[in-house]
Amino acid sequence: MAWLPTLLKGRPRQRQDLCWQQRQARPAELWLVIVDASASTRRHQALAQTKGLLAALFDQAYRQRARLALLTASGRTPQWQRHGLKASAALQPWLQALGAGGGTPLIAALELARHWLQARRRAHPEEALRCLVFTDGRLQYWNTVQPLPCATLLVDMELAPVRLGRAQRLAQQLQADYQHLQQFRLVD
Repeated sequence: MAWLPTLLKGRPRQRQDLCWQQRQARPAELWLVIVDASASTRRHQALAQTKGLLAALFDQAYRQRARLALLTASGRTPQWQRHGLKASAALQPWLQALGAGGGTPLIAALELARHWLQARRRAHPEEALRCLVFTDGRLQYWNTVQPLPCATLLVDMELAPVRLGRAQRLAQQLQADYQHLQQFRLVD
């Protein structure tokens, strides 16, 4: 009920004297988080710092009622952890168990994510999509990468004293915003 317009018309005596307002729901939001959990992210506690940041990010997603999709890139193939479910405390065990090891199938993960985002956009055209990619950029070799079909932020996890800067180059190819892990700030 809209109190102010109702009271401005005088004291309501019947139900039809009441003024109603429609609830305005925010558009649904989905965050796709891609985490490079290859062996190189173990160095200099990069994955540990990223896990702390992800915990804060999941908390923010919960407060904003955003849905999350999680994709990890480690071993031989990328693996989906969640597909567009609401953020909840159920993510904490996965986050605690997240470990690094194996190769870096990040390019395959980005391609998988691009196709999944396109299908998601067709199924839910009103949904606001956002992608966050956490990587140290330590890939052997990659061809040019197609940009993802949504706003993308690449967070560089490289904490080594000598930085290769590959994540920054990958961000340019993805046409993504770039931030380093140490300067990353959550945005409401």
